[in-house]
Amino acid sequence: MAILGLVGGMSWHSTATYYREINERVAGVRGGHASARLVLSSLDFEEVRRCQLDDDWEAAAALLTDAARGCVAAGAEAVAICTNLMHKVAPQVEAALDVPLLHIADAVAAEAGRLGATRVGLLASRWVMEEPFYAERLAPHGVGTVVPGAAERVEVDPLVFEELTQGVVRAPSRAAYVAAIQGMADRGAQAVVLACTEIGLLLGPDDSPLPVIDSATAHARALAEVALGEVALGRTLTPSASGR
Repeated sequence: MAILGLVGGMSWHSTATYYREINERVAGVRGGHASARLVLSSLDFEEVRRCQLDDDWEAAAALLTDAARGCVAAGAEAVAICTNLMHKVAPQVEAALDVPLLHIADAVAAEAGRLGATRVGLLASRWVMEEPFYAERLAPHGVGTVVPGAAERVEVDPLVFEELTQGVVRAPSRAAYVAAIQGMADRGAQAVVLACTEIGLLLGPDDSPLPVIDSATAHARALAEVALGEVALGRTLTPSASGR
């Protein structure tokens, strides 16, 4: 199997989801005691969060680049950033590597394709919802985006960092997310992307008025396909049609 490098810890709650999903997929395919060959660099999210709040994306890129290089030095043949927001600095990280960086939005786009969705809602932190870097990665795959209204964005952004990345799950927060999803459905979204890797800890498919694309599980399953050799290593992550 290919050795994957995971840059995680942002937060560790969702990194645990990645570890479980990748290994469950590998075990399901290979059977027995099989598990994925992984190198994990788990960052201190407090340091990363400080960079976000200080708007110091250069320092954030340096943190992630060092972690990714460490994975490669330990044998990783491809690297993945286990969070959506920090793909804001993915171009800088990718430029510093001589192995592929497997982008989360490519896996999300593949899942949208399986659902037949060409217009998706983004439920995420404000940077992912308001800045172009995520939507621009989806666009070449033929996937357009819708975001919550301004008031809803103000309401849902703090739920990521004040609750979910600290492992706090509250029913009122779930209700706020559901209302935001309904608003995007009313404006033409055909599916919703949980574009924060922790939202899936709070919100499941049965809670949503739209089909759900959980970015963490979509990314992890696509990474498992790479690990298993079902998808060739390349700069664009294009999972197979099965997705499982």
